[in-house]
Amino acid sequence: MIGEFEKFLVTGGAGFIGSHLVERLLSDGADEVVVLDNLHHGRLENLEAYRLDPRLQIHEGDVRDPDALAQAMQGVNVVYHLAAQSNVIGSIADVDYCFSTNVVGTYNVLRAASRHGVRRVLFSSSREVYGEPIGLPVDEGDPLLPINSYGASKLAGEAYCRAFRHVFGLQTVVLRLANVYGQRDRGRVIPLWLEQAAAGEALPVYGGKQLIDFVWIGDTVEALIRASRLDGPLPPINVGSGTGTRIVDLARRIARLTGGHGQLKVLPARPVEVTRFVASVDRMREILGIEPPLDPLDHLPSLVAAPVLARV
Repeated sequence: MIGEFEKFLVTGGAGFIGSHLVERLLSDGADEVVVLDNLHHGRLENLEAYRLDPRLQIHEGDVRDPDALAQAMQGVNVVYHLAAQSNVIGSIADVDYCFSTNVVGTYNVLRAASRHGVRRVLFSSSREVYGEPIGLPVDEGDPLLPINSYGASKLAGEAYCRAFRHVFGLQTVVLRLANVYGQRDRGRVIPLWLEQAAAGEALPVYGGKQLIDFVWIGDTVEALIRASRLDGPLPPINVGSGTGTRIVDLARRIARLTGGHGQLKVLPARPVEVTRFVASVDRMREILGIEPPLDPLDHLPSLVAAPVLARV
């Protein structure tokens, strides 16, 4: 359960991961949860279940705006920093927004947290910081060599977290998320393919050699919650399933779940995308006490039946 008189700030709290985290905090009994979101990608309807809850405050604002952060940060104990340009292709389409949000925005969050006496900042980093790994599974101590601007921006955010911890004594925790999936996601491979398969369209497979580590949204939120409750410094922690899924197998599985709709259409690989990633989850097990499921995609059928699919 949440400790007494805890106030949380979730940047990007109207987004995919953020809205699930907000619901979990409130259901666990948080005294106050503040959401700061510029609604560039987030949606207020993601928070509909708690919109009338007096413990929830929603600020439409941007992490690039220090004044908006100062207002949202008042009296906050723990910050979950999820606001970001959060996918590779989007970071290429608007590299300036990716940099200003993911790098400058993260610096602003850390600066405001330090000034307002925040106890801990949880930073949602990404498996993209590793780039194309030499071997699998990928350990947290492996080289950090991002190959795209999204991974570079997350690596810069990690560096600022480390600097603020050493210089200002701010407790920061870095969680490197694998490919998170679940309800309310949009613009990434699983929701796009579910929508296309339901419409009887071909599923575009870029290259076809990708091996991806998918992790359920519920496990991701659990990792964020548990990391916020631990005392003392923590090393970076991978949050994944520890199991690789071939992208062609995912496409075939989605086709089966949607009644055989959606043939595979193999297209040229996109060089900005990492081809292979499977997380080493030893730290997740040992530090956070989370055991990944045997089948990382065992929640996929629930997404096929979910009404939210029509809005993705």
